[in-house]
Amino acid sequence: MKTLDIFRLSLSHVKKSKMRSWLTIIGIVIGVAAVVAIISIGQGMQASVASRLGSLGADLITVTPGFSRASGGGDFGRGGGGSSTTINLTIRDVNVIKQIPGVLYVNGMVSGRSDMTMGTEKTSISITGVDISVWRSMVTTQLDSGRYLQPGDSNAVVIGYSLAHGTFLQPITLNRPVTIGGKTFKVVGILVSSGGGFGGGGGDNAVYMPNDQTRGVITTNVSLNTFTSIMVKVTDPNLANQAAADIVTKLMPSRHVNQRTRDFTVTEFASIQAQITSVVQSISLFLAAIAAVSLLVGAVGIANTMFMSVMERTRQIGLLKALGATDGEVMKLFLMESGLFGFVGGVIGIIAGVSISVLITVAGMSALGPGGTMTTVISPELLIFALAFSIFVGIISGVAPARSAAKMNPVDALRFEQ
Repeated sequence: MKTLDIFRLSLSHVKKSKMRSWLTIIGIVIGVAAVVAIISIGQGMQASVASRLGSLGADLITVTPGFSRASGGGDFGRGGGGSSTTINLTIRDVNVIKQIPGVLYVNGMVSGRSDMTMGTEKTSISITGVDISVWRSMVTTQLDSGRYLQPGDSNAVVIGYSLAHGTFLQPITLNRPVTIGGKTFKVVGILVSSGGGFGGGGGDNAVYMPNDQTRGVITTNVSLNTFTSIMVKVTDPNLANQAAADIVTKLMPSRHVNQRTRDFTVTEFASIQAQITSVVQSISLFLAAIAAVSLLVGAVGIANTMFMSVMERTRQIGLLKALGATDGEVMKLFLMESGLFGFVGGVIGIIAGVSISVLITVAGMSALGPGGTMTTVISPELLIFALAFSIFVGIISGVAPARSAAKMNPVDALRFEQ
């Protein structure tokens, strides 16, 4: 028999048993739709995380006071063994870091909290003081309007998007005076919505101002030439790891500490990105594995349908063999039929999965706005994989019934009474 004839025969039987065929296909549809939807959600999560973490900058390193020794390892994956200290960083530390090869900019920062007042409204805010001579070259969040801080600014501030548009009854506009810690400042810039704030790179509810002004308004007492953190930008992201190690090596003798008494932590943003991305990928794979269980249920359904088909068509199998059909051709007949179940179920499942993904994206946009994180990513590779896998599941499910049909004795098959 020609392959095309075998295919037509398989197709005619699938069409003949419409109800049974559709019930079998539904099992595959559910499995494929679940896999496509969940993987697309996972890929969307990864893209969202990568986008948000990308604003941190892989070429940035932060130095903070205190060092935890509870984990026995070191800085963010290099931590130590049972205590921590909170001695602030100094201008001397900044100068030491500036001398390290590969370091491009060093920004000593002063962070704390204070109250912001507009009219009769008052709220507590996070304030980050920066070195305005280098901050413009290090900040990774774009402006929604206005400008960044620049040398010569004294009573100027840059604020986050949510603070400008969602904290007070009236939006804060450019050049509008605001009262922070009892002092008046002028808003010269508003950052775009970033969804968070890491190391001075962004912060929807944060305020940025020069270091000297920050010391005068925050509730924490930070003395002159002392910083709560130091941000470092290297010339090349590939040098971040080496630069972080050099910072540790240089600061320990400068601060008169050793590994046991160390009082500072060095964190590479690239390592944070890698670890968070790895966690998101693991969650996505776990969810996809759960969704794949429904495909297993669909495979059992196909196998059951194919065994019933073999039983019902025993006389037809005997006739085909009596007319010269080989065991391989009989087996091919049933494998094509089970493969058809997988193919049709895969196509419909992909359409359903894509529809679910689109609905999730639309729902996320509606609930969270254009910057909402409920987005999905549907790649061509995912669709091809889903279709190929559903066909594979269909064919594999039909192997045992096909072998059973191929091994039938034609004489016994022709005598079979249903």
